[in-house]
Amino acid sequence: MQQLGDKTVIRMTYDNVVATNLFDDVFVVTDSDIIYNEIVSNNGKAIMSIKNHETGSDRIAEAIENIDCDIILNVQGDEPFVNYKALSDILSSFDGEIGKTVDVATLKESIIKDEDINNSNFVKVVTDYNDFALYFSRSPIPFSREINFSPKYFRHIGIYAFRKDALLRFSKLSMRQNETAEKLEQL
Repeated sequence: MQQLGDKTVIRMTYDNVVATNLFDDVFVVTDSDIIYNEIVSNNGKAIMSIKNHETGSDRIAEAIENIDCDIILNVQGDEPFVNYKALSDILSSFDGEIGKTVDVATLKESIIKDEDINNSNFVKVVTDYNDFALYFSRSPIPFSREINFSPKYFRHIGIYAFRKDALLRFSKLSMRQNETAEKLEQL
């Protein structure tokens, strides 16, 4: 609910997603009366979750269970600068032959500042040659063992895309060790 210019962060995030015109519908799914009222009072669409949830993705799964849809995009409410290119890129993960095998997609970007590599608020991701995620962590990954070698570090961006059935399956899973330890739902 922090102000960013003349809007709250959540409202700017919502408005920027709507402005891309990439989606049939856009909703904020929340368990907060304050956030719900912020969106609805500004002509947006919001859904209040009924149950308590461990993650935002679990909350979204509850909201979309009876909605006819194929792909669900979860844009974290603290991504106010989300734009057309990023959302278009993540949606393209479901295109083509490889896209038929994708159930979940997310985004990454290079970490530029050295201090961000050790910042636990910047979630790091390591991917394989095909850009499939291998692991996410709040710690620096990969570990740089060699002094004369500087690996590339990537930050996870708080946007997820799910096939509906994958999201519904995900929401029924219990938290495992790594997710509990890192507090990262993508694990």
